[in-house]
Amino acid sequence: MSMNELFSLQGRTALITGGSRGIGRMIAAGFLAQGARVYISARKAAACDQTARELSSQGHCVSLPADVSTPDGIAGLVAAFSKHESQLDILVNNAGAAWGAPFDDFPEGGWDKVVDLNLKTPFFLTQALAPLLRKAAVQRPAKVINIASIDGISVNPMETYSYAASKAGLIQLTRRMALRLIHDNIVVTAIAPGAFASDMNKDARDHGDAVAARVPAGRVGEEADMAGAAIYLASRAGDYVVGSTLVVDGGVTHAR
Repeated sequence: MSMNELFSLQGRTALITGGSRGIGRMIAAGFLAQGARVYISARKAAACDQTARELSSQGHCVSLPADVSTPDGIAGLVAAFSKHESQLDILVNNAGAAWGAPFDDFPEGGWDKVVDLNLKTPFFLTQALAPLLRKAAVQRPAKVINIASIDGISVNPMETYSYAASKAGLIQLTRRMALRLIHDNIVVTAIAPGAFASDMNKDARDHGDAVAARVPAGRVGEEADMAGAAIYLASRAGDYVVGSTLVVDGGVTHAR
């Protein structure tokens, strides 16, 4: 097998939630470059449609707007995807939210919004898409990649209680799901990003130099860093990586 074949996604279908911006968009662009047919979903339809139009210059990219924080939204996304494809090779559970507030004031609404989207949705969306993943897995392993965070591994100074808890839970959920779904030839893994410029991480986006000074690698993450990690896990190269979380953070977790 050549290196091109090892990392190729030619002929594969991929669905990426939260794919209109940030890390989701980085992964979508990377998958397109490797030959995948890519479907992106996001809550804001206009932004999702715009990103799909922009990425379509690189390959097959379709916008499927949906609010996957609700059961109806999940069902709608599955139905919309099924109109285009009869099976799903790669699911990237990337849609997420964050909330920060002092301990004494942290609201239940902020807790529920973050934990439901970051932890509950990846489980139930994967469950809903399992029949399509199993169809793809007859030929070769299907993939589920959960986007966690280094905040689920080590503690940062910010009071983002529900975010940290949800990402730590997602890492453990990845292990549990992996051990069950590998019996269906579905490989489940996760990526724990560090500082990448995005609307979610405004510090890395707006104050990149200051953030880079705290990263052992001396810089914030770039599109190629995230795309490369996701391509590795999604391709033949990652078929034997089961239940693991790949940390992509320039060394931050080792320095905390």
